[in-house]
Amino acid sequence: MEKLKIILLILICAFTSSMLAQEKTITGTVYDTSDRPVVGASILIKGTTKGTTSDFDGNYTIKANKKDVLEISYVGFITQEVVVNEQTKININLQEDISQLEEIIVVAYGTQKKEMITSSIVNIKSEKLKDITTPDVTTMLQGKVAGVRLGASSGSPGSVPNILIRGSSSLGGRVTPLWVVDGVIQHSIPIVNPNDVQSVSVLKDASATSLYGSRGANGVVIVTTKRGTSGKSEISVSSKVAINTFNTGKFEVMDSAQLYEYHTQFSNSQPWFTPELLNRNYDWIENGTQDGFVKDVNVSFTSGTEKLKLYINGGYYNETGTLRGNELDRYTYRMNLDYDITQRLKLSPKLSFSFDNRDKIAEAPLYELYLNLPWDNPFDAEGKPINAQEDSNWLGRDQRNYLYDQQWNYASDNTFNLSSNFDFEYQIIPNLVFKSVNNFTYYRYKSKTYTDPRSIAGLANGGSIRDVVAERFTKLTTQTLRYSNTYGEHSVTALGGYEYNDYEFENVDVTGNGIVAGTEVLNVASETGEIRGLKNDYALQSFFLSADYGYSNRYFVKASIRRDGASNFGLDNQYGNFFALGAGWNIHNEAFFDSKVVNEFKLRLSYGSVGNRPSSLYPYQGTYRLNTQYIGTPGAVLDQLGNPDLSWEKTYEANIAIDTRLFDRVSATFEYYNKDTSDLLYFVDLPDVTGYSGFWENVGGLTNTGYEAAISVDVIQNKNFEWNLGFNIGFNKNEVTELFDGQTEIPRGSKIFKIGEDSSSWYIRKWLGVDPDNGNPLWEVVDPDTGERTETSNWNDATLQVVDASSPDFIGGFDSRLSYKNISLSANFNFSKGGKLYNGARELFDSDGFYSTFNQQVLADDWNRWEKPGDIATHPLAVEGGNNNSNKRSSRYLEDASYLRMTNVTLSYNLPQNVLNKIGISNFNVYVAGDNLLTFTKYSGVDPAVTGNPNDPNNIGLSGSPGLTYPIPKRYVLGVNVSF
Repeated sequence: MEKLKIILLILICAFTSSMLAQEKTITGTVYDTSDRPVVGASILIKGTTKGTTSDFDGNYTIKANKKDVLEISYVGFITQEVVVNEQTKININLQEDISQLEEIIVVAYGTQKKEMITSSIVNIKSEKLKDITTPDVTTMLQGKVAGVRLGASSGSPGSVPNILIRGSSSLGGRVTPLWVVDGVIQHSIPIVNPNDVQSVSVLKDASATSLYGSRGANGVVIVTTKRGTSGKSEISVSSKVAINTFNTGKFEVMDSAQLYEYHTQFSNSQPWFTPELLNRNYDWIENGTQDGFVKDVNVSFTSGTEKLKLYINGGYYNETGTLRGNELDRYTYRMNLDYDITQRLKLSPKLSFSFDNRDKIAEAPLYELYLNLPWDNPFDAEGKPINAQEDSNWLGRDQRNYLYDQQWNYASDNTFNLSSNFDFEYQIIPNLVFKSVNNFTYYRYKSKTYTDPRSIAGLANGGSIRDVVAERFTKLTTQTLRYSNTYGEHSVTALGGYEYNDYEFENVDVTGNGIVAGTEVLNVASETGEIRGLKNDYALQSFFLSADYGYSNRYFVKASIRRDGASNFGLDNQYGNFFALGAGWNIHNEAFFDSKVVNEFKLRLSYGSVGNRPSSLYPYQGTYRLNTQYIGTPGAVLDQLGNPDLSWEKTYEANIAIDTRLFDRVSATFEYYNKDTSDLLYFVDLPDVTGYSGFWENVGGLTNTGYEAAISVDVIQNKNFEWNLGFNIGFNKNEVTELFDGQTEIPRGSKIFKIGEDSSSWYIRKWLGVDPDNGNPLWEVVDPDTGERTETSNWNDATLQVVDASSPDFIGGFDSRLSYKNISLSANFNFSKGGKLYNGARELFDSDGFYSTFNQQVLADDWNRWEKPGDIATHPLAVEGGNNNSNKRSSRYLEDASYLRMTNVTLSYNLPQNVLNKIGISNFNVYVAGDNLLTFTKYSGVDPAVTGNPNDPNNIGLSGSPGLTYPIPKRYVLGVNVSF
């Protein structure tokens, strides 16, 4: 019996030893579809409770037998199963669950699971961005994010709109958001090929932006570019062609007959005004505009192994403008490499560049196309451009035929942008990772303006050559240490970092006069013209900490702090501290919550502070100018009064939000925010007698409060047919709450900062219409003592007062996406309600006879001109030389800029998979599309979406004074995408 026990014991030990010998250690990494590490993925041995989770780098280790099946899962992704067999290293690429596309969100300095988000962040995937033909990322966001307003300044090729997130939060500082591309803070709006974009995250509240400190005061836009894919090599080619058409909106100038009739209304007394003019009808608009063409080609290559992943893309974009002579050539390149040198060390070098070229451009000037008379023909009997100053038949006031000078004169410019990264990550110990981002950017701009000595513009100086060269260098280094781990139902992430960024800019602007016709280099000039130059720099240094804690997928808390130092401020106030707190509660994960209707119900709360710097790089310093001289001797002139006490502008923002999903079909987010900005930075003008132009000061405060909503509905979801509807809207109220030195208002031209009013309020004479008795203009007079309001026909007597604002009441967008089998149809709309644009062009085109030798605007359908006593009219009596200054600046030309625009409509077709397999390609997609085809508005100008002009001194596109607008064109597109 004793021997039997010993034998059984030996057999049991041998069997156990055999079993243990079969068990082995499995390692690997879990990635998402973009090859980003998946943090916290569950790896289980199927049928058991034995498992582990992936760390911050997506790495995991587990012991298993070769017959075991690993079950890998993560919220928002399809669960995958892998048989171990003989493998000891198993990497997994999880595929996104089509019903939860936005579970992984790009946030400040990393990524985060959607369920853990406590801030206001909107993440948009690339497939929802590429529904409009554009060479820039900014335009792709139009109407897609609640509370995000785009302000365009032009529709010319290469022009980029500005973005305003949740209203304007400054009076003298920057109001547009910070841009971050692959972790690199950008100096301005970056040039990124839309084909390279993987996703865009818009960070809106202080909790989301606080880790960027003073740079996040106006929101942050994070662009993530594409990466190589493990185990897959693919070449993709995308090509599209498009036709642009000149879009004048509701604006129309008169032809010969219409203008003749207009002149008869005020009995034109000029000797040249005869019926013979009706035989002359040159269409300046028709002959100065054209159908433009767009060519957009991209070739990309992606590849990857377990250790090395590569993405390369080269792009070419060419667009001829709808104004003759306007053309852009853009070349782009991007290379992203990820190389796992060891299991701990990963290198991620990146290189990208763009080159814009506009060569020998002689663009038709929009100003002259609109204003020149149809009675003036620019060509003689032989078809040669005439010199208007020597032509006795030329009637236009300016006596300028732009085609005459354009025989010879031109301008060329090119811009080169280079960005180079050397990034790496090192896992010090499990769950603790050091990451280093190191970037260098170089910007170079060159332009040449040639003025021929035979041209009118060259007569005064014998012709000229002007060369401008500008260079900018920026360096950025960001070093972070991140710890991430889970302890049962507890999850903890902590991040600490240091960041340094500096900038240097220099330009040289030289003109040489007296040249031989046809020469292009400065040393042919017989004399030196104007010589100018500029040099400036800045530096920023920052330290930051953040921590995230989650419990049981129900409760989440976030805290962060950042200390920023900026060269804009003196030593006493050089550093500012900014913080944020956030909390989230997934109520739907509570045991007491049991609903078949509500699939998700989350509450988010956050509060934080961010800072802002002034637009000036040297605001605290007393400065003088040396760009003056007296009899050849250099001199110094006082310029800016110093203010060593100048401090940071600070914004404190509270945000409360509800995220929900109903019936597993309807997703909705509702948010309320309150942004309170204090110590507003503003340049205070001083009287000339002081010798100074002014000084920078912290002048007061303003608030922005608003509501936002975003709703997405999966109307139909089945195998062959899908239909999704989306809608977003944002309301914002802006109000000045405090001003400098106890003042209640600070006038600034046609606008004013006034306590209790919007910071974009118009300060202008109020138009009351037309006197029905005599057809004279009427304005309002307000008695300063009694407040009594009366009428006057004398513009000088009218009272300057607040008349509305350029900020819209609300903005938003909606979209529809239908797909049936391999066919899809999508349409996107954006809208803006309220807000007044100053249509200043009407001072010239709608002048009631003041500019009798300029062409005039055709009256809109609901406008009419006074003719006899008793007429109720919108327009005064037309009088040669003008009617009592009726066309001078007043609210007459303030117009409601509300509009609804179809941004894009696209019909596409994907070749079936069985056909693709036969011809040996992986994807073939062809589509037709239209951009900006329909716009519904009462605005009488060219384009209500163009809300500023390129000459705005700050924050281009947001001034509310578009001037003579280069309209955004209508576009018809044909495109194809092929992958193999």
